[in-house]
Amino acid sequence: MYPKLQNLRHTDSGNFFLIAGPCVIEDDVMPYKIVEKLIEISNKHKIPLAFKASYRKANRSRVDSFTGIGDWEGLEILGDIRQRYNIPVVTDIHNETEAATAAQFVDVLQIPAFLCRQTSLLAAAAETGKVVNVKKGQFLSPEAMRYAVDKIRYYGGENIMLTERGASFGYQDLVVDFRSIPIMKRNGVPVVVDITHSLQKPNQPDGISGGDPEMIETIGRAAVANCCDGIFLETHHDPKNAKSDGANMLPLDMAEDLLVRLLKIYKTAVAL
Repeated sequence: MYPKLQNLRHTDSGNFFLIAGPCVIEDDVMPYKIVEKLIEISNKHKIPLAFKASYRKANRSRVDSFTGIGDWEGLEILGDIRQRYNIPVVTDIHNETEAATAAQFVDVLQIPAFLCRQTSLLAAAAETGKVVNVKKGQFLSPEAMRYAVDKIRYYGGENIMLTERGASFGYQDLVVDFRSIPIMKRNGVPVVVDITHSLQKPNQPDGISGGDPEMIETIGRAAVANCCDGIFLETHHDPKNAKSDGANMLPLDMAEDLLVRLLKIYKTAVAL
């Protein structure tokens, strides 16, 4: 199942769709380099692609953590990417007033996991008419996500996605329960697995989340073997020097090989 996006290409391929990009817009050069490489991969392997980047990071542990280059500057870059490359663009929103503003520049409004129960935020996103992607809270069961879907539909939202990104496993680790894929599919919406944030190690003593990027392919293989509809993947040309979430991002030069391997598994799984 694909999200209803007019500018989503390659939907006749039968492949999973991909939401990918850097964690946050760091400057006015980096996102273009990343999106151009992702489009090249998408076109070569017929993978439906939506570009993701946050224009602002609101959920930071430390007061000195990087949050963005400025809201309007970040949104204008997202809008330019959307128009220049004619692909869907995804970004996070964090409060009600951001929904209508961000909707002018992007195709998909993403609700962060920590905010997935905020009724007023879900309502504001629904009322824009955009596709709404809700990340499952680390503290919620997959069954409980039906209520997020219900809220969005109640406020007029028709195009919804749900994203698995791990559940809290103690204070400093996450674990993925792959039963969440068929459970959340019962809501009649596309289900995505975030194979990078699922490997975060939150609440580190230095206030910077750790990660386990060598396990990205492991999570990805399990996700596509269980027939998720989409993969969410944060990637960067230099993760070690990324300004946000570098500890769990995939190096951009590894993305194509990984996706090719995941496609092989996915095609086998859906044929069974």
